[in-house]
Amino acid sequence: MDRAAGGAEHVRVLLVEDDDGDALLVEEFLYDTDLPHTLARSRTAAEAHTALAANPVDCVLLDLHLPDASGVETVQAIQAVTDAPIIVLTGLDEPRAGVDALASGAQDYLVKGKVDPDLMQRAVRYAVQRKQAERANAALQLGRLRAEENARLERGLLPEPLLSSAVVTAASRYYPGRAQALLGGDFLDVVQTDEGQVHAIIGDVSGHGPDAAALGVCLRIAWRALILGGHRDRPLLRLLEQIHIAERTGSDLFTTCTLITLDPHARTLTLHLAGHHAPLLVTPEGVHEVAAVHGVALGIAPGLGAWQATTLALPAQGALVAYTDGLVEGFADGTGARLGVEGLLRIIGTLRTPDPGAHLDQLIARTRTLNADRHTDDLAVLRLDWNTGPTGRPASAWQGSLEEARE
Repeated sequence: MDRAAGGAEHVRVLLVEDDDGDALLVEEFLYDTDLPHTLARSRTAAEAHTALAANPVDCVLLDLHLPDASGVETVQAIQAVTDAPIIVLTGLDEPRAGVDALASGAQDYLVKGKVDPDLMQRAVRYAVQRKQAERANAALQLGRLRAEENARLERGLLPEPLLSSAVVTAASRYYPGRAQALLGGDFLDVVQTDEGQVHAIIGDVSGHGPDAAALGVCLRIAWRALILGGHRDRPLLRLLEQIHIAERTGSDLFTTCTLITLDPHARTLTLHLAGHHAPLLVTPEGVHEVAAVHGVALGIAPGLGAWQATTLALPAQGALVAYTDGLVEGFADGTGARLGVEGLLRIIGTLRTPDPGAHLDQLIARTRTLNADRHTDDLAVLRLDWNTGPTGRPASAWQGSLEEARE
C-alpha cells in the first residue's frame, strides 16, 4: 500500500464483477469517498487470477456469482492467488451467503442495494487494516516459534559443560550464518570424566537448516553418552560415523569434527581430527595452530576412516581454541581474500582482554566485521582454559602475559 500526496494510504482495489451496472455503482461509490485509491476490474475468476499475478492489490471486492465460480468457491478461488483482504458483494436475497463467505476467509461482506459511499469506504479501510493486523500477529507468532525452536536446538547443540573441577574452564559461542536463521549443524560439548580427564568435541554437519541441526544434536548427544560409557579415540569415531550414516537424511551429508582429550594432571593433549581444522594453542609465549594429523570426515568413506592421534605436552597454563570453518572462511578485506588461519592468528594477537568469554566475543566480532555478512556459514568456537601450575596463577591472566612476551 502506497502513500498518497497528502500522506494518506493509497489503496489498490480490484473489483471482480461481471455485471456492468453493479461495477459502475461500485466505481461511483469509491469515487464519492475521500479514500485515495486506484480501481481495476476483472469479470471472471480467471481474469482475476491473471490480474493479481501481474499486479498485487491491497483489497479485492468480489461478487459471489461469476461465470466461472459461484458462492464460497469464488472466495477460495481468489484466496488461492492472493493474501489481500476480500470483501464479498452479495445480493439482497442472500442473507446467508455473506456469513458463509466470512467463514471461508473473507474479511467482510456488503449487500448490493444497501451500500453507500461511507459504508464502502469504511469496509475497505477496515478490511485492509484488519489484514495488516493479522499479518503482524502472524509474523510475531512466527518469531516466537522461531525463538523457541532456536532455544531447543541450542540446548541440544550447545549444552552446559560437565566440569567437576576448576582446573579447566570452558567458554563457547555460536552464531548462525544468516540473520533470523535457525541454528545450523555446528555442535560442541565438554565432559570431565571421573579420572579427571576433560573430553571435548566440536563438529560441523554439512549443509544448513533443520536436517543439519537435528543430525548435529543427535551426534552431540551420542558423543556425550559414549564418552560417559568409556568409549574413546578411534573406536569412538567409528561409532559416531555409524550413527551419522544411520541418522542422516541424505547420502551427501558428512560431518567434520575434532575430538579433544585434555589431561590436566599429566599435562597432555590428545587430538583426533576428522576432516576438521586443527585448534589453536595459546600460551604466554604466543599463539599457533597445533600441528596435528588429519583424517577423513565422518560419512565420506564409511568404514575406511583411519584417524590417528596427535599427543603433545602442555604448559602449566594455557588455552585451546577450537572452531568450525565459519570463523575462517569469511572475507578478510575488500579484495575478496578469505581470512584463513593466518588472518585468525593475526586477530588473536591483537586482543587484550583477560576474560575467556569476552575474548571469544571480540574475536567473533572482529571476524564478522571484516566479513561484512558476505559469507553466511554458521560458526561455533570453543575455548578450554587450564591452570595446573604451582603458582596458582589464574588462567585468565595469560593474555597479559602474551602481550608482555611480545614487548
